[in-house]
Amino acid sequence: MESGPAIFAGLVFALFGAGLLVWTATRVRHGRPVAHGVSPVASAAFASVAGVVALLVGAWCLTRV
Repeated sequence: MESGPAIFAGLVFALFGAGLLVWTATRVRHGRPVAHGVSPVASAAFASVAGVVALLVGAWCLTRV
């Protein structure tokens, strides 16, 4: 019964992280800004780090099942 919330949280974090990484890569590949009003390199780096962290948190949650 306690594994349900861990599975849900793990999947949400993993999907968010993967989506953020795909979105960031697509924006960078097309030469479009990741965030408006911010340095393109800084915004892409921050979004990439946030995506990887979300994937790691999702994996951590799924290993606690």
